[in-house]
Amino acid sequence: MKRLLGAALLSLLAGCASTDVVDPHGYDQTGVASYYGAKHQGKRTASGERFDKNSLTAAHRQLPFGTRVKVTNLKNDKSCVVRINDRGPHIRGRLIDLSHEAAEQLGMIKSGTARVRVQALD
Repeated sequence: MKRLLGAALLSLLAGCASTDVVDPHGYDQTGVASYYGAKHQGKRTASGERFDKNSLTAAHRQLPFGTRVKVTNLKNDKSCVVRINDRGPHIRGRLIDLSHEAAEQLGMIKSGTARVRVQALD
């Protein structure tokens, strides 16, 4: 019985996960970035590691975990490099969710969101 419940739970979770992982080679998109709130500090990310608001990490719906991307704020031309370690954003119309540190480096803390360019690094 426990095995059956475990298998059913895994199937349910697998159905919720994004299976549309894209090849990061040549990835170059523009869209809206947001950043994680402090309430996520220390919680597990989809990759299994703990979220650290002071690290340069991000959530993306489709890029593989470990992909490094350059994120550029199109309003002020500030940029930083982050590593994808989570899935999201979970708000429609957003391209990437950044750690607090990344958002600070991009100058978007006050506004909460910014129009950005996301480029995968080879």
